[in-house]
Amino acid sequence: MTSPTKASALVFALVCGVSALATPASAKTLMDILFPKKNNAQEQQQQVPGVQVNGTPNQQTQPLNGFSNADADPLPRVKAPSYYTYKPEAMRLIATASFGDPVVTSAVSTSSNAPVAVDPMSAQRSLMTTLKVKATDPVAKTIEAWYGEGRPLLWVSGSMINDRARSVLRAFDNASAYGLDPADYRVAVPPLNYDTANPEARNRALMEFELTMSVKALTYAQDAIRGRIDPNRISGYHDFARKDVALDRILKLMSLSPNAGAYLESRNPSSPEFNALKAELAKLDLEAVDTGAPIVINITASIKPGMASTEMPNIVAAIRKHGSETLQATHAPVLKAYAGTPDYTPELVALVEDFQKEAGLKPDGIIGKVTASKMMGVTSEAKVDKLIVAMEQRRWLPDELGSRYVFVNQPAFMAYYHNDNREQLSMRVVVGGPHTQTYFFNDQIETVELHPYWGVPASIIVNEMLPKLRSDPSYLDRLGYEVTYGGERVSSSQVDWSNTAKVGVRQPPGSDNALGELKILFPNSHSIYMHDTPMKSFFKRDMRALSHGCIRLAEPRVMAAAVLGTSVDDVAKMLAAGGNKAVPVKGKVPVYVSYFTAWPDKDGVVQYFDDVYGRDDYTRKAFAATSKARAS
Repeated sequence: MTSPTKASALVFALVCGVSALATPASAKTLMDILFPKKNNAQEQQQQVPGVQVNGTPNQQTQPLNGFSNADADPLPRVKAPSYYTYKPEAMRLIATASFGDPVVTSAVSTSSNAPVAVDPMSAQRSLMTTLKVKATDPVAKTIEAWYGEGRPLLWVSGSMINDRARSVLRAFDNASAYGLDPADYRVAVPPLNYDTANPEARNRALMEFELTMSVKALTYAQDAIRGRIDPNRISGYHDFARKDVALDRILKLMSLSPNAGAYLESRNPSSPEFNALKAELAKLDLEAVDTGAPIVINITASIKPGMASTEMPNIVAAIRKHGSETLQATHAPVLKAYAGTPDYTPELVALVEDFQKEAGLKPDGIIGKVTASKMMGVTSEAKVDKLIVAMEQRRWLPDELGSRYVFVNQPAFMAYYHNDNREQLSMRVVVGGPHTQTYFFNDQIETVELHPYWGVPASIIVNEMLPKLRSDPSYLDRLGYEVTYGGERVSSSQVDWSNTAKVGVRQPPGSDNALGELKILFPNSHSIYMHDTPMKSFFKRDMRALSHGCIRLAEPRVMAAAVLGTSVDDVAKMLAAGGNKAVPVKGKVPVYVSYFTAWPDKDGVVQYFDDVYGRDDYTRKAFAATSKARAS
């Protein structure tokens, strides 16, 4: 018989799978969805979102304990979210038919015989009706309303572009300072010199400039506020409500502003995090480009103290280049005396341990792939790429994160608690693995559950447990799980897992519970939460993308005390009282389950992290697709 400890070890890595399946109205439970009963003799199979089923289940008229001929049916799978080929927002032609109507410039009585004063530039404006300028639908509608109502030109005065246009053009040229692409806002400016004998050609060019400037200015405003791309079109792992942008108000304020370009730039985020990223980008732009070949450390196996390796010269050279000034000053005699030998001596071990400590790694002196990667550093070009992605992603989050919140940064494998506008604690976390990734979203913490039950997610039942149940119907009984049928406790061996109804599976509280002694809930459609874990050894690893999607906390009692606004001792007393209990969190505590490969620390210094899921690449592909669509 399998011991509880060994049995529980089989499922610790399974916590937090893919979110629950969408349930058809006629289905009663998870297993009904997976193995729907036939309607009479019909062989038509129900299609279930998120579940891929190969083959057709055998029809079974009499339910049996365990399995019969259903055993041979192909096993279903719950599919994880996927990454998409990014599709930019569609562009359409602006409807310009009403833009050339005569405009009344003075109020007159309807009974008056006085002549109506007509805008002297109406002939110029009438040329707008022949132009073909494209924009996204929200931008096009705003422009159609503005010019269709006969409002004044914004960017052209007489036969020249005006100062308002010049200030906005300067803002476009400076777009890269805010992580935007100046090419997305490029406008052809009519030359100063023109053929005075052909005023119509000049006026047509001016009107095309007028419309294009309005399109680009509104596009810039949208990009500055909510980002260039829609994150939900990148992958199923992104979940954001895209921000609304009041384009009509922005166009009006630009028409009234004494410096429209400065107003437009002010639409960019001004949060401390964004400003730190922006300052770092400016610093990199001013620094000289890296010269010389990069230092490469080829690690095929970990180098441990006392060993010898031909890579030691590269390791020391990398620390000389990328180590902090403090580190280099502390170990100056060792760095100066090193003669390029392959021996990993105690002096070099101390140097490496201090480097690891500064890099946030386990300071064990063992040089593995993660330590080597940190030593090789990030090139200036790679840093710029990370910063641009991070500035885009910061726009997806609320303008202000709040004075009190929890921030999880997946590439850093860290969680931070902020209160009174400052970071009060940080801790290591374990996040989803590459095939069971943690989502990128924000929510609000509502409850801390003590001695929790683990309600097994659909994906784990289907992908992990069902294959074992087919060969061993008592599998869940031996692991100590509770199986219910219609609310009644039953043995897992009593259930026909190939076609059943009203079945639930959960692991009761206890020392072997996969969630440990508590979990912190922020209800979401992805079934993701923060929790304790018996697998404490995972927190000693540098690469901690190891879970099934949920966030495991190195110090769960500390985080629980923080969000509850109490002490760790009080949390300990509540746990000592025993029993499953849900403790509500008072006040609003937002949680940002984020993904930033460049992010400022509590001192405002930007730190860089590996792109563990490869998401930055998908974001950059979305940038390219968006720019291509706009250029067309």
